[in-house]
Amino acid sequence: MRKNVVIFLVLCFCNSFYISAQEVFKVMFYNLLNYPLETAVPNREQDLQFILSDYQPDLFLVCELNNSSGANNILNITRNAISTDFEMATYVSNTSDDNYGDQNDLQNLLYYNSSKFILEEEIIVPTYLRDFNVYRLKLNSTDQATNPVEFYVIIGHLKASSGTTNAQSRFDMVEDLEDYLDTLPSDANVILGGDLNLYTSSEPAFQELLSTNNTITFLDLADRIGSWHNNVNYVDVFSQSTRTQTGMGGTTGGFDDRFDFILGSESMIANPDISYVDDSYQVYGNNGLASCHNSSINSVYCGNSNSEFSSNIRDALHNFSDHLPVTVLLETNATLLYVSNVENSKKLLLEKTLFDDVLTVRLSSEELFNETLEIYNSLGQKIKTLKTNTESVQRFDISDLQGGIYLLAIPKLNLKPLKFIIAN
Repeated sequence: MRKNVVIFLVLCFCNSFYISAQEVFKVMFYNLLNYPLETAVPNREQDLQFILSDYQPDLFLVCELNNSSGANNILNITRNAISTDFEMATYVSNTSDDNYGDQNDLQNLLYYNSSKFILEEEIIVPTYLRDFNVYRLKLNSTDQATNPVEFYVIIGHLKASSGTTNAQSRFDMVEDLEDYLDTLPSDANVILGGDLNLYTSSEPAFQELLSTNNTITFLDLADRIGSWHNNVNYVDVFSQSTRTQTGMGGTTGGFDDRFDFILGSESMIANPDISYVDDSYQVYGNNGLASCHNSSINSVYCGNSNSEFSSNIRDALHNFSDHLPVTVLLETNATLLYVSNVENSKKLLLEKTLFDDVLTVRLSSEELFNETLEIYNSLGQKIKTLKTNTESVQRFDISDLQGGIYLLAIPKLNLKPLKFIIAN
């Protein structure tokens, strides 16, 4: 009986390579806090590199980028921390306030893994204050000529501060975006990442984004509709402020607001071409503790021994920005055409592809010694971390993992992840 189960799993594994391999993409939106002009905290770049090295996004959406020099710095950081395949969209200075302010110091920009995505079009949607930046992307799939999978990424930064006047300004900006969205097909796949500065879901701007009367209806992927401001019941989706200490730039006051969002269009729910992975919405660095309310994100109140996000990560987040990043996972049934710089060598090999309780790997290069190995599940979620030594053959206990398909990767090196099966 066990032999039949093993054969079945091996067949499924092989089919996953050639028939229905499911790709998962990591998306992160981050308010960069006036980068690079904000210099109160020295060497912020090191903190950002640490953050990106840990999460490894495929799409990196940013706002509060000050200038082209900063844009190029961020590109170099993504290439060092994630992959040399990273590219950025065209840096364009904000045009929306040219008629009266012309400050142009808070831009949006998209960084993307060019081995997985092709940037096809860049669009600017002006408002009275700040542009929305729209990017039309296509998956770099094997059948992209005959069956292209396209989607739109929108990055925005709405008017800040409380009060009815500012809430009206946010609504006016969203109305300008809706005028553009009405030009898209109703089944267009769209994600919107931004610092929306919303205090409650009842604000007209948020209600307009979610309105079913629009051509594109957005969904709150976190499914946390409510009055967020200073409400400890919503601490799991708080993203600002990471700080209570003054003199660091940005806002102080502690963790009490949900300002940062990734929204998805209705068409991206259960769409095999490109869709949102259920329950994958996360505020990166937020351990969801009620005790974190009104505290700095790196305080003892915002993490414990059971927390997902360590004190080291929360220190980096605290130092880099007064906002936390927001992340989601997207998935596709399309097969990607890997034309990247990822090295597909024999430096890291699996003894076999089917394991029970012990994972055996072979290392043929000293650069893999004393390195971190990471195991991901089929949703792209990191579930286990291993540490290599200096032996050429190494064995790791994986008895705590359930049966299924997994990926083994060394994130700091350009090695293609290896697939394996646990048949317990």
